[in-house]
Amino acid sequence: MADGDVSDTPAPGQWPVDPQDDVPVSSDRIWVDGCFDFSHHGHAGAMLQARRLGKELLVGIHSDEEIMENKGPTVMTLKERISAVDACRWATLSVPYAPYVTSLPWISHYGCYYVVHGDDITTDSSGQDCYRHVRAAGRFLVVKRTPGISTTDLVGRMLLCTKVHFIKSLTSILAGVEGPGSGDERRTRGEEMSQRIKDYASDETGLKPGSEVWTWDTSADRYVNLVRGKAPLPGQHVVYVDGGFDLFSSGHIEFLRLVIEDGEDSGRQRGWYEEDARKERLAQHGEDYGPVYVVAGVHDDEVINYWKGVNYPIMNIFERGLCVLQCRYIHSVIFSAPFIPTGPYLSSIPYGLPTAVYHGPTSFMPSKHDPYLETKKMGIFREVGDHPFKDVNASQIVQRIMKSREMYEERQRVKGVKGIAEEAVKRREEMERDATQVSTARAAETAETA
Repeated sequence: MADGDVSDTPAPGQWPVDPQDDVPVSSDRIWVDGCFDFSHHGHAGAMLQARRLGKELLVGIHSDEEIMENKGPTVMTLKERISAVDACRWATLSVPYAPYVTSLPWISHYGCYYVVHGDDITTDSSGQDCYRHVRAAGRFLVVKRTPGISTTDLVGRMLLCTKVHFIKSLTSILAGVEGPGSGDERRTRGEEMSQRIKDYASDETGLKPGSEVWTWDTSADRYVNLVRGKAPLPGQHVVYVDGGFDLFSSGHIEFLRLVIEDGEDSGRQRGWYEEDARKERLAQHGEDYGPVYVVAGVHDDEVINYWKGVNYPIMNIFERGLCVLQCRYIHSVIFSAPFIPTGPYLSSIPYGLPTAVYHGPTSFMPSKHDPYLETKKMGIFREVGDHPFKDVNASQIVQRIMKSREMYEERQRVKGVKGIAEEAVKRREEMERDATQVSTARAAETAETA
């Protein structure tokens, strides 16, 4: 790929996404770009900070080929990475095939004045700053990089099979009771994590309350509110989804999008989109809104590890919850949701018994046990059908890493991460096989006693 700003500029009509005509440049229109490999909350945090600086956020996504040339292999395909960016609540438009070295003609074509990036340095294959052109033009802004999370960190967890990232009790962490360090350090960490949850619960502007956040207190069988946001509005159908949402990926995202789509189809059947109904909502509530309100339950680390073994989940409950929280297809998150959504649990949801409980075409675990048996008996179970990303989950992503270990090790080495011995890789493979056998046996035992 040429380094110049002009030679790589698409001809009229050849831009990857509309608009094809140049857009007037505005300081209210912000540009961010990157690989966005794994949809972790660090990416979302960068987009949230960028969105708060303007009124629109355009997100450039590099191609697989350019990333390979400049950085190394991606874990996720371009289509999977586009899906992740499109799902972020604060993204206005995703722009695939954006150049690895940020180009003034590209950002100007899409009407963006400023480019935003974290305070870490990003270089191309020649070792030069990827943002040198926009820096020189005075159109570059820096935001804080989200600490403690990166694609490199996550790949390291997979290869080393570590569990130090696990959280025993999210409420204890947030209260400053659990975790390393002194009491003051734990309290400070808890306050920072609580603030991050509140930030990620903001609306599409990043400035106003958006999603509601709860945690399920298993010791008292009650919900505890963490963040007040927008509760369901009159006429909206409340639906429930749950899962591990580990390595939050296109498989999870497409499932959630289809839940919204199904709710919209149902709303269309009951006249939700008729003009009189729309006018009535505007008159009574000052805004229009969709017909469905999605509540997402996120399981604890120990629950996932019990069923999947090895060092799953690769992301802890805080990290997974933030990934779900930033997704535009959900309206409320419940941390520490039980693995089996029983009738009493669902009935005690602050918004009342959901009209439907959805599950995707893939199982949380490779077993015969059915955690949704009770919801089926209640007549509220719904299943989303097959979709192109149905097989994309944490286990498959780990398999991708293992199959291309040498390339990822080189990428880790460039990042200053020590190489992984062949014995460690073999141990991971053995642990995966053992975990599958154990989870299947446990599920069989559970099914027999059910």
